[in-house]
Amino acid sequence: MSSLYYRPILSIDPARPSGALTLAGGWVWFSQVEVLSRTAPPQIIPAADLPEEVKTRLTVPRAPLAGLDLARPNLMGILNVTPDSFSDGGLFDAPEAALARAQMMVSEGADILDIGGESTRPGAAYIAPEVEITRTAPVIAAIRAGSSVPISIDTRKAPVAAAALAAGADLVNDVYAFCHDPDLASVTAQAGAPVCLMHAQGDPEVMQEHPEYENVLLDVYDFLAARIAVAEAAGIDRTRILVDPGIGFGKSQDHNLALLQRISLFHALGCGVLLGVSRKGFIGRIGQAPAPRDRAPGSIAVALAAVAQGVQILRVHDIKETKQALALWQAVSGEGGQHDA
Repeated sequence: MSSLYYRPILSIDPARPSGALTLAGGWVWFSQVEVLSRTAPPQIIPAADLPEEVKTRLTVPRAPLAGLDLARPNLMGILNVTPDSFSDGGLFDAPEAALARAQMMVSEGADILDIGGESTRPGAAYIAPEVEITRTAPVIAAIRAGSSVPISIDTRKAPVAAAALAAGADLVNDVYAFCHDPDLASVTAQAGAPVCLMHAQGDPEVMQEHPEYENVLLDVYDFLAARIAVAEAAGIDRTRILVDPGIGFGKSQDHNLALLQRISLFHALGCGVLLGVSRKGFIGRIGQAPAPRDRAPGSIAVALAAVAQGVQILRVHDIKETKQALALWQAVSGEGGQHDA
């Protein structure tokens, strides 16, 4: 594991100093870096003093992935074809309803759709792969028959991913980063598909009971670095890997906030960064919105804060509202003409 960790201190300010570096070929820049360690206080250094390997990982443009241009923010629309997801369970588990919802999200500006057949909310029960396949593969095939929109399969199981990829999915989104089902790595590699590796501590049934970390930011970073190595060993190139710190997956509110405050650290892994915070519990607690469907404003606030830290993909329920907010954020930050998401 790394002994030093390098977090770019990012800016969108129009007054960009000479020598500032562009993050990952995108819309934010940095001239200073916070150096983190498990054994010493944080330090701030000039970006020019970065080790060359770290500088390269932070600045090299991210390659297009699953049809997505990672030089701009992208919106991933959530489509849970489940009876028990925390926010929209039971709304779209009928194939016709799922297809209609998919079409609506595309019309509202979704760049990619994420199809899930097993709830991973806290306390959720395990679903057999056969059931998950029955829920997801027909919906993916129906969407693919009528649209070229990129599709992600949200699963931790190799048979489900194989069926989804055969039905037309483009990306595997594994909330357990190949830890739950090691065969998922080879299925993904053999299909030539990209993957999103997410951090989670514990299975959904128990993950929120007593989450503990030595240092949540660095622990999650080290975990993702190790899982990237596993994916690369399976034949998945780093350019085809996204990382997700897994907000709410075995994490307290303090853990979530610590990750969000310094989420730019994860760019040092050299991968695109995906964030899923939409309608999650901590947003309801901080924003005093007990019902998940009332959490769009808080979700959007966190999403825009993440875009300001260079996060390339936002996984959201509320496409129309988030797209409008993002368009205005880009306009007032001077990014609207360059990255018209």
